[in-house]
Amino acid sequence: MNLLLDTHAFLWFMEGSERISQRARDGIEAAGGVRALSVASAWEMAIKTSLGKLALAKPLGELLPPLLTDAGIELLPIEIGDVARVATLPSRSL
Repeated sequence: MNLLLDTHAFLWFMEGSERISQRARDGIEAAGGVRALSVASAWEMAIKTSLGKLALAKPLGELLPPLLTDAGIELLPIEIGDVARVATLPSRSL
């Protein structure tokens, strides 16, 4: 099974938080498939850190690469095609 972790799932998984279900933890830890985190999530963590909404033990640039490597999580880039597709999504009224 391939998994794309969202920002919170990644953070909760990495810190061993009980906020992530055992089923989700088991799925992330299961062998096989791709486990991935979007670079957009890394960007979100950087923004939250700069706003004081996320406290990290080390600067994100030092912390994130070894966490990803150790957990076998691939960092997915955002390509120009991904950005262009966002412009074609239906708009929603707020």
